[in-house]
Amino acid sequence: MVSDEQRLLEEYRKTGDLQLLGRLYEPYMPLVYGLCFKYYKDEVKSEDAVMQIFESLIAKLRIHEVTNFKSWLYTLARNHCLMDLRAANRINTVDIDDYIVESDLFLHQHHSGEQIPEERLALMESCLKELNEEQQRCIRLFYLEQKCYREVAELTGYDLNKVKSYIQNGKRNLKICMERNQQ
Repeated sequence: MVSDEQRLLEEYRKTGDLQLLGRLYEPYMPLVYGLCFKYYKDEVKSEDAVMQIFESLIAKLRIHEVTNFKSWLYTLARNHCLMDLRAANRINTVDIDDYIVESDLFLHQHHSGEQIPEERLALMESCLKELNEEQQRCIRLFYLEQKCYREVAELTGYDLNKVKSYIQNGKRNLKICMERNQQ
């Protein structure tokens, strides 16, 4: 059975009707605002981000096949905030996983206004290079280039289920490597 949300997604993809997109997005606006506020700590900036994210949905949902809108929207909103903060030089990190970005070390430095030390970024890059070729390629495409699973599968030629497995195992291996090499 197709949910109302999935039906709205499919109908929007076909028609591009912004009223459908508005009906789809409206229930999630408070959640997106809360997520943005977590990163920006500024009400006006967070409100602006909610609208910018909506505007980005106009094009992205016509291109991407989204099966779980809530989790896809969460990732999109989080990446929007991180990219914006990174562009403003207020944060200097590569968002591979919430565990890495929001570990105690990173939270402490983020809240104190300090930038993440170059050696931590170098460690993250070094650990990425330790992953096998498939995991490394999928992680880079999915997180750093913000490709969806389907796009990663198309770009790499890997089966969709393999792509999901490479990303999941790559994240786990990256976390293990980061923990193992922490000073």
